[in-house]
Amino acid sequence: MACISTDGTLTESGLKIFRAMSSGPVSPEEVARSTGLPMYRIRGGIRDLIPAGFVVQKGDKYQLTEKGAAMLKK
Repeated sequence: MACISTDGTLTESGLKIFRAMSSGPVSPEEVARSTGLPMYRIRGGIRDLIPAGFVVQKGDKYQLTEKGAAMLKK
């Protein structure tokens, strides 16, 4: 998973994505604007983070789950 390293910590891009989602539901475009990361990285990260239980979709926006928020605090 591109946002989580093999040792279980957030990668640099993962940290940016998690921080962008920490204040509530955001669109992928909003995450890209606030992080400076390309859309393909945002979409790929979200695609990996949803089944892992870190992110949940709310309509056309995404936000961290409790598990995702806990990961951000590590």
